[in-house]
Amino acid sequence: MTRSEKVGQLVQLDGSHGYPPDYLGERLRAGGLGSVINNANPDIVKELQRIAVEESRLGIPLLIGRDVIHGFRHVLPIPLGQAATWNPELVLAGARVAAEEAARAGINWTFAPMMDVTRDPRWGRVAECLGEDPHLASELAAAMVRGFQTDDPSAPTAIAACAKHFAGYGGVDAGRDYDTTNLPRNELRNVHLRPFRAAVEAGALSLMTSFSEIDGMPCTASRFLLRQVLRDEWGFEGLVVSDWDSVRQLSIHGLTADDREAAREACEAGVDIEMQGEAYAHHLEELIESGQIAEALLDAAVSNVLRVKCLLGLFERPFVDNDTLPAPDPVRMRATARETARQSLVLLKNHDNLLPLDRGRLKNVALLGPLADAPYQQLGTWIFDGDASLSVTLRQALGEQLGDDIELSYLRVFEHSRSRDTRDMAAACELAAHADVVVLGLGEESILSGEAHSRADIDLPGAQRELVHAVRAAGKPVVGVILAGRPLTLSNVINDFDALLYAWHPGIEAGPAITEVLLGDVSPSGKLPITFPSVVGQVPIYYNHKMTGKPPLPGQVAHIDSLHTRAPQTSLGMSAYHLDAGHRPQFPFGFGLSYGQFHYHDLQLDRHALSVGETLGITVRVTNHGAQAGDEVAQLYVRDLVGNVTRPVRELKGFERVSIGVGETVTVHFELHSEDLGFYDRNDEWRVEPGAFQLWVGGDSDADLESGFYLHPAA
Repeated sequence: MTRSEKVGQLVQLDGSHGYPPDYLGERLRAGGLGSVINNANPDIVKELQRIAVEESRLGIPLLIGRDVIHGFRHVLPIPLGQAATWNPELVLAGARVAAEEAARAGINWTFAPMMDVTRDPRWGRVAECLGEDPHLASELAAAMVRGFQTDDPSAPTAIAACAKHFAGYGGVDAGRDYDTTNLPRNELRNVHLRPFRAAVEAGALSLMTSFSEIDGMPCTASRFLLRQVLRDEWGFEGLVVSDWDSVRQLSIHGLTADDREAAREACEAGVDIEMQGEAYAHHLEELIESGQIAEALLDAAVSNVLRVKCLLGLFERPFVDNDTLPAPDPVRMRATARETARQSLVLLKNHDNLLPLDRGRLKNVALLGPLADAPYQQLGTWIFDGDASLSVTLRQALGEQLGDDIELSYLRVFEHSRSRDTRDMAAACELAAHADVVVLGLGEESILSGEAHSRADIDLPGAQRELVHAVRAAGKPVVGVILAGRPLTLSNVINDFDALLYAWHPGIEAGPAITEVLLGDVSPSGKLPITFPSVVGQVPIYYNHKMTGKPPLPGQVAHIDSLHTRAPQTSLGMSAYHLDAGHRPQFPFGFGLSYGQFHYHDLQLDRHALSVGETLGITVRVTNHGAQAGDEVAQLYVRDLVGNVTRPVRELKGFERVSIGVGETVTVHFELHSEDLGFYDRNDEWRVEPGAFQLWVGGDSDADLESGFYLHPAA
């Protein structure tokens, strides 16, 4: 390869405008382009690939990249909603649906999964992540990788996964997209890097750098991340791609003076492909000629790119022949979308067992709100290729299931979720007054979450809070169904709901899935993958926090409204909490109600002492005392009581989804290997440290069924 052809393999350009073969054709023929992003037109993709293979000197095929985040044409729940299923196999099946559809369009590379751990629901991209816990995110990210790539990335319907954003992006200041991340090295290793390592171990072929910086170094120029951790420690052999234009942005950060320096920094750090930028194309050759970059760095980057193209089988099969692919199965794809939507729904409140609704006692149901009949909005963020015509809304599905004997009175009330126009409020209250039950379709439209859509106020937007209060005054039972791309703060409306179902943005099958839960055909089984704050001032609030030297304890906290004007300073408990919000969230991590009532009992450990290298067996019995069968997600938490560095008050170490019939008792088994107790210490080294541990099993992170064990040094 000539030097210019090598550089060409490291260049990726946007193909979303006009007719790309016209304006990209000459670059392709000259070997000056190795990847194209943002075109899913099969005919255009095929022509781009044809030019690269048939009209360039070397005939090297293209990587065709696309943001296929939670489905392609058939849109599934947003990734945060998929995380609420706590079901890796279902997440894998969803990635398969996306890959099969995308591959038929000629796409061979997706920029997913996103596994940035975040504790800040203000962040717009929380919708795209897998929650706040590194263990859950690791399991689900690995499942997505396997779903996209299969066991054989060269298979016709496999596409390359891309683990993003490396690293720490979920910790941006104040939840502002693209902002700085101030993460201690120990937290970076013990929390934020863990899902990425799981993705690498699952075989992810590519990885994307973060827009943000850590410790003064933008991630696109971080040799620590891209060389020391990723290549040297983890042995990653895939390719690294920058995020959109982030090489050039090194100068905007203030790390470099111009694009030439930016190209040098990124290349030396280990960025193999520059996404939508020309810094590499314009400057790498000259940097090598002047001796400022060793040609070996260029050769290594090109090797990484060509290796991925080989693993994808592009040299043998550069073109997609849909006639030879298995026929698309829209029935299976829709079924996967519905089952994922079902399991993603989280029942947050069910006062006096209002749900499931008793159809035999209903004559009129009032369905109100801006998201009760919103086929596009229910799809959520990152749906470039999603087909809203496939959506079935709550209004459609509920009307069909209630039939002719029960009247469904519908009013949108607001044109969109942000509206403050209350002209239809009186009509809404009138419908509520004449109904047996009111169902409110509330939340955020899709544009309010996703990249660059961070919010400082995460209450229900617009005049929705006023609608909830007004409808409550009608005196009828109120069921809230919230569609949103993030946790919302609900303390100012929670008491106005008799029942509350959190639906995220559930995709095309939102309506049927929600209706099945409302009417009891399906018992809700989703569990929160992220803590819900009571008020935004609690953020960040998360379950796996540290103990601190002054933890808030029962009886040692006071509320702002109860303080005497001259109360002594020490009467406030002197612990880590907010005077006006306490220390508890609205809903904890892992929480989710069911129509079953699950009782955990008989927690047993097969031993109470083990040595490093051994495995602890744990069993617990779970009985369903409820009136309906259902699925429960049993969760295992551990605390390391004393460590070389301080350890969280609890850490998720395992989870199991089990189906339990009415009156039935099942035994859930967990295995905890000593390696699962390891962590990075104060010297940045991995260690499994002997000592005492607490252990809890239950239905959320507040589980109180407890035991303990001791880990001894290796025999």
